[in-house]
Amino acid sequence: MDGKTYSIGHDGPAPGGCWPEDCKMAYEQQREQFLREGYAVFQSVLAGPMLDLLRDQCSSFIAREDARMTTLGVDTIGITHRGQRYFANECQREQPALRTMLFSKIMVDICRATLGDTAYFFFDQYVVKGPEGGLPFSWHQDSGYVVGNGGPHDHKPYLTCWCPLDDATARNGTVRILPFSQVPRSRHGILPHRREDGSNDLVGWDGDDEGITLEVPAGSVVAFSSLALHATGANQSAHFRRVYLAQYTPEVMLQPGSRQLRRNAIPLVQHGEQVTFN
Repeated sequence: MDGKTYSIGHDGPAPGGCWPEDCKMAYEQQREQFLREGYAVFQSVLAGPMLDLLRDQCSSFIAREDARMTTLGVDTIGITHRGQRYFANECQREQPALRTMLFSKIMVDICRATLGDTAYFFFDQYVVKGPEGGLPFSWHQDSGYVVGNGGPHDHKPYLTCWCPLDDATARNGTVRILPFSQVPRSRHGILPHRREDGSNDLVGWDGDDEGITLEVPAGSVVAFSSLALHATGANQSAHFRRVYLAQYTPEVMLQPGSRQLRRNAIPLVQHGEQVTFN
């Protein structure tokens, strides 16, 4: 099935997107979109100093991942591949300045519009594709990675906020979404995922659907459910494609068996009110 491409901020907002001046009204629209289809777009909400902060911190974490691989004498660690694709995890633990964004009023409003009255900060990472051939990322559910990496099978769906630091286009490997209406069974649970040789990706969908390609300006937030199937293309541009990713859960997530905390569980929204501030 042919996919659709929506360019937000160029031809106008895509379904679930909004112009900044209309955001107060559109957050209700986005709440409905997220509930119905599993994703919504918050256009340019991070533009300005917050976007500058996220950009300023990115290169040091890519250097960190390169140094890890050099120390081990390898060019791949998990789903990170030197020069082609980087996943740098738990950045806010090393650089507390990132909490300015993670615990901001902007993210509180996005959590309220998607998760509801309770949200915990769970996880952050930089996701960067190298220029001129940066690797694609296979169709998957984020919840599939939780389970595939030893997490609880029975966790509640959570929120991923995909925040491009550069204009994200089809050419540089922006995100593609399969809405719940296209794959209804994805709404109801975690699909089987298999580990792909070479890339080490977990693959949760082999269908022919291309999904919806979301071209969004830097500083936007693409918010999607951890059950929503999504993928990204190769970076065919001459520049890095940089994304900062933040995740929030509706409950504390514990490891099966040990019942120890998985990742983080910092309360951000409780009973509809912000309780942690940057």
